[in-house]
Amino acid sequence: MGSKLPLSFYRRDDVTLIARELLGKVLCTNFGGVLTSGIIVETEAYSQSEKACHAFGGKRTPRTEVFYNDGGLSYVYLCYGIHYLFNIITNAADTADAVLIRAIEPVDGVETMLRRRKMTKLEHRIGAGPGSVSQALGLTKHHNALDLTEDHVWLERRGIKVPDDQIIASPRVGVDYAGEDALLPWRYRIAGSPWVSRAK
Repeated sequence: MGSKLPLSFYRRDDVTLIARELLGKVLCTNFGGVLTSGIIVETEAYSQSEKACHAFGGKRTPRTEVFYNDGGLSYVYLCYGIHYLFNIITNAADTADAVLIRAIEPVDGVETMLRRRKMTKLEHRIGAGPGSVSQALGLTKHHNALDLTEDHVWLERRGIKVPDDQIIASPRVGVDYAGEDALLPWRYRIAGSPWVSRAK
């Protein structure tokens, strides 16, 4: 086991830096005494200053209200009525930034993750894509707005270093509606990882 990321990690004001630094960290869940985890290999950054963010322009709805808390909370929402997507709120209160976790490499509780994903053998797709991440780790809407320093959902350092020259920055996936903001290179992947999502 590693050391949990402190709230100060999430409460910095540069969401793209946080999204890059989350690569190599381990996302963990513990529900009913069952631990599952995966190394984060792909992220996307979102900021209220750009049109792809749910809280763009200071928009406040029951769904986006969690954005306006201090960083270090989970933001889980249902996409297309099918997939739960897990995000991490960053920055300070009233500044709505977040990082989407797009892919993981499984570490702990692989058998449980396979069962949740309805898979019979370990394949790279087990945690490739944000919906797959949430399914593999058992994350649903019930895990929205959780403190990420507590004991159900948290992130750890386990000594994995990802050098800057091993990080690929490219435009985010599925945000064409955001116009020129869709071109921002705010999707980050570990170069050469077979566990990243396949889109573009």
